[in-house]
Amino acid sequence: MKNTKFIVKTKNKTYPIYFGSNNLNMINELIKKKLPDVRKICIVSDNKIPKSVLLKITKSLKKYKLKIYKLRVNEKIKSFKIANKIIEQLLKNNFNRSDCVIAIGGGVIGDLSAFISNLTKRGLKFINIPTTLLAQVDASIGGKTGINSSEGKNLIGTFYQPDFILSDVSLLKSLPQREIVAGYGEILKHALILDKKFFLWLTKNGKVIINRKNDYFLRKAIIKSCKIKSKIVNKDEREKNLRRILNFGHTFAHGFEGTVNFSKKLNHGEAVLMGMMIACELSLKNNFFSYKELLLIRKHYLNLKLPMNMNKIFKRNQINKIIYFMKKDKKNLNKKISLILLSSIGKVAPQKKTFFDVKEIKKFLDSYYV
Repeated sequence: MKNTKFIVKTKNKTYPIYFGSNNLNMINELIKKKLPDVRKICIVSDNKIPKSVLLKITKSLKKYKLKIYKLRVNEKIKSFKIANKIIEQLLKNNFNRSDCVIAIGGGVIGDLSAFISNLTKRGLKFINIPTTLLAQVDASIGGKTGINSSEGKNLIGTFYQPDFILSDVSLLKSLPQREIVAGYGEILKHALILDKKFFLWLTKNGKVIINRKNDYFLRKAIIKSCKIKSKIVNKDEREKNLRRILNFGHTFAHGFEGTVNFSKKLNHGEAVLMGMMIACELSLKNNFFSYKELLLIRKHYLNLKLPMNMNKIFKRNQINKIIYFMKKDKKNLNKKISLILLSSIGKVAPQKKTFFDVKEIKKFLDSYYV
């Protein structure tokens, strides 16, 4: 499979994403070329990454002084405690601003590693090697770092762009099917908010992608998804306006994740898929969206057996807890809950019109249990 290079441009930084298959052996040459002053490298890795993958990377980087952290990944490791432990070790080992942190894993590892990179001596070099579909299509791009609070997800964080991203589609072969579905949720999100043509392409090829029957289609979906996200990030790096549309489905999702205490009962992509469907139905209820287009989306969910019904996961008496976490969302204003809704497939509704009272949201979620 031919390697592809794609450039992400933001106000503060321009950096490349290298797409390919079995391209991890590029890492040494890329660091030598792009980050020639690096002497020490800290690798933060998911402990479930195959040993052969980590060995391939460490062998390639044998000329550098390596510090390796293997973490058992869940949302709870995105904490001050873990971040501080690693930062203290980097300081103890005299990591300088010319040295580097490499994240090898999914969105959790990427968020935590970027946060550590940004805070250590006000900024080390940072490389992201996303190993999940969700991270390759979404989490690794855009420079958001974050850790969680007991009050909600990603409420503590910064913006810090990587120096480059190395995206290897062959790493996805070992992923459980549930993780592929989670990543597909973000691919679908990008289509629904900005590109109807891409959505129609997904309706034809979604099964092939989600069942990993053809790497060509999977890679095409990954690259297209990255282009959509980078286009938005290019225009609004700090989420002042346009970038907020990337949160389609996410305010509900963060409420769901908080309610299950960020447990394995529900992963981020599954929560986003349910959140997007609820946001589509709320779009219809508020006369932003047509029933015909809602049916197209429902059909897509049903064909691919995507999670869509919150009442299969949550009981009615958990609605207040879901709303508690939704109220903590960073984008809320004047005690109202800010949501991204659709006016059509590929276009979001005006954001000035999509602030809701808590009572409205509670009544709407209650309707799923009638």
